[in-house]
This record gives sequence, structure tokens and C-alpha cells, in this order.
Amino acid sequence: MTSPDTQANVFAMRMWKSLLATQELLTSYLGVRLGLYDVLAASGEPLTAAQVADRAGIAERYAREWLEQQAVAAILTVDDIRAQPGERRYSMPAAHAEVLTISDSPASMASLAVLPLGGIALALPTLLSAYRTGEGVPDSVFGIDWREGHSGANRSLFAHQLAGWIKESMPDVHETLSQPGRRIADVACGAGWSSVALAHAYPDAHIDGLDFDADAIADAKMLAEKEGVADRVRFEARDAADPELAGEYDLVCLFDALHEISHPVAVLKACRSLKSPQGTVLLMDAKVATAFTAPGDDVERFQYCTSVLHCLPAAMVGEGSTGTGTVLRPQAVRTLAKQAGFSGMTILPATDGFHRLYRLAG
Repeated sequence: MTSPDTQANVFAMRMWKSLLATQELLTSYLGVRLGLYDVLAASGEPLTAAQVADRAGIAERYAREWLEQQAVAAILTVDDIRAQPGERRYSMPAAHAEVLTISDSPASMASLAVLPLGGIALALPTLLSAYRTGEGVPDSVFGIDWREGHSGANRSLFAHQLAGWIKESMPDVHETLSQPGRRIADVACGAGWSSVALAHAYPDAHIDGLDFDADAIADAKMLAEKEGVADRVRFEARDAADPELAGEYDLVCLFDALHEISHPVAVLKACRSLKSPQGTVLLMDAKVATAFTAPGDDVERFQYCTSVLHCLPAAMVGEGSTGTGTVLRPQAVRTLAKQAGFSGMTILPATDGFHRLYRLAG
């Protein structure tokens, strides 16, 4: 039997390794936000601290310390460790650049793993207060880091998997959307990556992205212009429950948002009203265990941490909040859908480690 002292030492080492990982993620946050990784990735040759500082617009002394730390952490490589500090030249391996720069690569972790840390750090004082008072914490408190990180976290999934999931799991919906003049509503669309992905997948369809966040809608409009789909994709800071929109859409989507909405039944009712009589509601939400189990696997640990630090506080905003949180299990989704008036729910066979797809009927 392991002694209590040994158990304490083992757990203390676990906490120390967590501290180290957190510190290194925070130094990566500096690299993402200051454009240091972009500078290194774009360079065709190793760079000195002075060159990195000049191209990124930061102070050379800070650049040198950051570059040395990144090399010690084996994120960057250095050509000659014996050279004088100002003469050392640093490179970024292509594989590391793919992970630490923002793109739609499935390997990119900048939006998912790095930027949200800045949002959590900004919100920590408010979180402490919320846990004591029971109040919610709106997304605005988490700032631009959370908005850009959260919106970009599923960018690869939307770009590379969403269309395939619809085609393979809902062939009837795919056939309908492939016809001219069809309409899709993307509720809680955020920065618009899902809307744009649907526009690329269905070039004859018209997509309306709806979200209360005016800043996110502004980002989405710029994205649609950049992607060349602004003629078919319209973004509005608008309530999905607006009766003028009712019954208009062949497909209504609600992606990775239900668990952090204060009144999920009301939102599902709005989605139900948006669809045409023959329309479909497609819901994507967190993939968690079907029942509470402790200890949990890595995905369950991740989902619970996200809930504690953001999604539950966000879902606690406003009077009468249900306080759902990230850990929205399939049976809970079924219950919410039934309360919203849907007659049935089907879990689609989508292959993703972090999300489930639900088709709501009736």
C-alpha cells in the first residue's frame, strides 16, 4: 500500500507539471498575440532576437528572453547554443508552426488551446465574485481573446468535416440543400466559420447567420467578404425568435452553443419555429460521458474545466437561467428538446472526439 506521504509527493508532482504546462501555454499566448510565431514561420532563415523584435514590433530584450525560453522548451530550435545571446539564431519547425499559428488546419491549437487562456485570465476576478454570489459572467467579460479563440476553435471542423457529416448522416437534407433556392439558418453563428463552410458546401443555398453579439457579427461579415460568399451569406445581430423569420428554413443549425445559453428551451423553441414544415434542426454540442464518472478521461476532464471556467458562468447570466454548463449529456439534450416541442432526437454517427451531432424531429 502506498504511504500517504508518497501519495502526496506524487500528487504534488502532478500539480507542478500542471504549473509548468500552464506557464508554457501562457508564453505561447505571447507568441500568438504578439505575432512572434507568425514572424518565425514566415522567415525563410533563422532569425536573431533583434530581427524578431524588429519584425514583430517588440523590445529586443523581451524578444531575447522569450526566444531563449521557447528554445529551452523545445518549441523553437537554436542554431548554436554557444553563440553570444545577441548572435543566436532561432527557427520554428514547420510542424510547430502549423500548431501555433491560426489556420483551418486540424493541427492548429492557437485558437483552441492558447487564446482562451487570455480570456480566462481577464475574467478571473469576476469569476471569483460570481462563484460567491451565484451570478453569471457574460461573454463580454472574457474579452476578445475568448471571442476569437472560441469562434476559431471549431474552424477546422467546420471547414473539413461539417459538409461530410451532413451528406453521410442526413442524405435527405443534403439532397434538399443541393437544390437551388434553399435556405439555412445558423443560430448563434459567432464569427461565421460554420455559415461560410455551409455556403461553400452548398453553393446554391442562402445562409442567414444570427447572433446577439454585435462584435462577432462584425467579424462574420468581414469573413464572408474575404471568403467571397457575402452575396449568399447574411449576418445579423438578431433574435432567432423573431416571428418574421418563422418557417423560412430548410435547415436550422445550432453549433456548440446550447450548453452555454441561459434559456436553452427558449432557444430550441426558436429553432423549431425557424424551420419550414419539412425542415430539420441540426444541433452540435459537447461530447461528454453519458453518465457522471470519476475519475474521467482526458476529454471529460477538458469539458469539465471549460464548464467551470466559462460555460457554466456564461449560462448563469440573467433571471431564470437554467445553468446548464458544458457537461450537457444526451439524456439532458433529449429532455430539453422535448420541452421545446420536438417529437424526437437522433444522435448522428459523426466521428469527432469533442462533439456530438443531434438531429431534432417534429
